[in-house]
Formats: sequence, structure tokens, C-alpha cells
Amino acid sequence: MNLILVFSVIAGYFILLMVISYFTSKNRSDESFFTGDRESPWFLVAFGMIGAGLSGVTFVSVPGMVGNNSLFFYQFILGNIVGYLFITFVLIPLYYRLRLVSIYSYLQERFGKKTYKTGSLFFLVSQSFGAALRLLLASKILQFAFFERLGIPFFVTVIIILILVWLYTNKSGIKTIVWTDTFQTTFLIFGAVASVYAIGESLDLSLGESVQAVTEHKYFDIFNWDGKSSNNFYKQFIAGILIAISMIGLDQNMMQKTLTCKNQWDAQKNTLTYSLILALTQFLFLGLGILLYIYAEENGILLEMNEKGVLLNTDSLFPNLALNHLGLIAGISFLLGIIAASFSSVDSALTALTTSFTYDFLNISDKSGEEKEKLKNRVLLGFSGIVFIIIMAFSNSEGDVISLIFKVAGYTYGPLLGIYMFGMFTKMQIKDGIVPIICVVAPIVTYLLGVFFKSRFNFDFGFINIAVNALLTILGLLLIQKK
Repeated sequence: MNLILVFSVIAGYFILLMVISYFTSKNRSDESFFTGDRESPWFLVAFGMIGAGLSGVTFVSVPGMVGNNSLFFYQFILGNIVGYLFITFVLIPLYYRLRLVSIYSYLQERFGKKTYKTGSLFFLVSQSFGAALRLLLASKILQFAFFERLGIPFFVTVIIILILVWLYTNKSGIKTIVWTDTFQTTFLIFGAVASVYAIGESLDLSLGESVQAVTEHKYFDIFNWDGKSSNNFYKQFIAGILIAISMIGLDQNMMQKTLTCKNQWDAQKNTLTYSLILALTQFLFLGLGILLYIYAEENGILLEMNEKGVLLNTDSLFPNLALNHLGLIAGISFLLGIIAASFSSVDSALTALTTSFTYDFLNISDKSGEEKEKLKNRVLLGFSGIVFIIIMAFSNSEGDVISLIFKVAGYTYGPLLGIYMFGMFTKMQIKDGIVPIICVVAPIVTYLLGVFFKSRFNFDFGFINIAVNALLTILGLLLIQKK
């Protein structure tokens, strides 16, 4: 694509975000950044959360992973839907009853200060890695499409993106993000639909013929019953339930948006609507993945693979075809989609990290308005720096990023899931001071067990490592209960 055109798309998109930020920043209060003044329309939040939930990882990595995993990922998505029901009818009523800003405040009321700080700290680690890995993929694509041709180094590209995000979020935070995410979700879905249309046009297929080509392809295989495989249905489905609860229901990022709704019922409608739209959208991306591989096969585009026949760098398939093969409309729509996906995931993540740290560790609620503003800006800048460091550390990683994100989540969100399940479904009290040790030991033992089962029985935990991790955490909490 022409450099001037790419620059125009990026600049025009960012200007629109700044316009939205300007209008949403009017009449803001001290709490606007953190709670959105609890005035967000539920349908707006539901649609906007799609962009943050999908991110650039789904936009690029899900279509690419089809080559090695067929549609097995959809088993995981089906589990997500069940997890959202738990969030809707168990967690949201709890959060609204306690009127929480940081959802980890619940742990202090239930167990004590050390457990509360531990839960918040595990979120900070989880979200920092998740946000960085999502932005890493989008940054690589923007580097490939634009910045590299100007001779700009990759680390500068990342800094530019983080600065742009800071510019439109630093004033009103979540109040702005609720609106910008809606705008960005629209472009993300448009990018996928436009790509499907472009492939159909290129292969001279009608919509019905495109659907038929997808359903008859060898990759159109949803269910895997091999017990030892990481893609086994039960592993994927159970992991889908638990990761949805952990990465949505116990995640300050996603719940912060939900808690900006006016009341509990609106928040529940938001979550149910979001879960259904997300499931349909992810199926669209999986179908797009099959179409991309069909296009590559028909046009003799060779894909790199290792000696075992496993495709390598599958995340590069969609960007390569959209920007170099599918024409101008597909290229622009892809570029808009990846920009939307990268901004919508990192802006809400940085806002959530700032909220959690300032409320859970710095007691920002006790500060005056001017002190709040200064403290919030420093913390926001600090987490931007942490995200930058993580991106650079993983900048040479290969394979599909989405698998890496869920694998990391299994280790970092597992203890958080275990603590919440123990707190909500038992009445036991525990020795608060020992909880941090339990939460560090559980992921380590989970990792060692995974290595043992893989080498001894050729049994891959896959995404189910989060269940093992949470169970070990619960067992540890049982051992330290007060008599």
C-alpha cells in the first residue's frame, strides 16, 4: 500500500479518537476516569467490549491458527458462553451489592489485607502481560505496513502507539473508552467482513459459495475427542468456562466497563449481549481463516512449516494477504481493523491497571482532586513503560500469540480464580499472611506437573492448566484455614 495512504488512514483514525475524547471529557468529575460516573448505556458498553475482548490477537491470530488447529478453538468459545452466565448471575450482583471500584476490594472484606493485595498484584501481572502481547502483534503489523518503510525502528513504533493511546485516555479514562471502544469495534468487524468479501470476489465466489467452500474444507472440524491432545473438547470447553470467569469476571479491565452501567440489571444485559455477539464474531474470524488458506492454496502462496508439518508464523498470513494480495479496499479495511483492535485493547488495559494500582495500593480515594489527577497520570505513564518493556522482551517470539496469551493466563489468573471460588463457595477463614506463598507455589507446581505429564504420558494440559492451578490454590487455602 502507498505510504501516504497508510499515513492518512492512521492520522484520520487518531483524529476521530481525539474528537471523541474531547466531547466525553466535558463535565467530567474526579471519578470519571475510574467509574465513568456510572452513566454508560448498557448496549454501548456491550458492543464496545467486543473490541477489547477481541483485540488485534483475535483479528490476526485466530484466522491464522486455523491452519494448525482447524476450528477446535470454537470449543473454547462455547465454554466461554457458560462462563459468562456465571459472571452475569453470580459476580455482577456481588460487585454491585458492594459498590466496588476495584473488584479486588472484595478479597479484603472476605479474607484480609494480604489476600486483597495478592489478588490485585496477580491481576496487575496478568493484565500487563496480556496487554503487552496483544499490542505486540498489532505493533509488528503497523511496523510492516508503514513504519519500517520510513526507517523507523520497532521500539519507536511501540512508543508512538503508547503515546497516542495516552493522549486520548489520560483525561477521562473509562468514560472516554466506553465510546471509543464502540467506534473501534465497528471498524474491527468491518475489517473482517470486508476481507471475506474481497476473498470471495478474488476467487469468483458468491456468499453462498464462500460458505460452502468453508464448510467443505478439511479445516472445518470443530470437535476433537482425542484425550491426550491439548485441543480435546473437554479440556477446551472447561478451560473456556474458567478463563472467561478469570479473564472477564475477575479482570478489572473488563469489569470496570461493566460497572459503569447505571444499575445491576443493565450490567447483566450488557454481559449477556456481549457474550453472544463475541461468540458470533469469533466464529466469523475462524471462517475467515479457512477462506484465507483457500486463497493461499488457489494462488500458490507457500507457507513456512517445520519438519513435522506444523505451519510457522501463522500470524503473518492475514496481514500478508490483506496488504499485498487482496486489493486496496481489503488493505484499508484490514489496516483500520488492526488499528482499532490495537487501540481498543491497550487503552482499556492501561486504564484498568491504573485504577487497580491507585485504588488497591495507593489509596487514591483518600486524595484530593488535584492529587488524584497527578497520581493517576504518573501511574498511567508507569504502566505504559512496563507494557513497553514486556513488548520488547517478547518481540522475537514466533507462533500464534493467542495461544501464548491463554497459556500465560493459566498461570497468572489461576490463583485469582482459586481465591475467588474459595471465598464465594465456602465460609472458611484462612491465615491471611500465608496466602501470597500459596499463590506463588501453585503456578510453579502446575508448570512442573505439566512437564511431567507431557514427558511421561504424552498428556498435554493445554489451556486446562488454569483449572489445575486454581485447584492447587484451593487445596493450599484448605491447608491454611483457621481452626
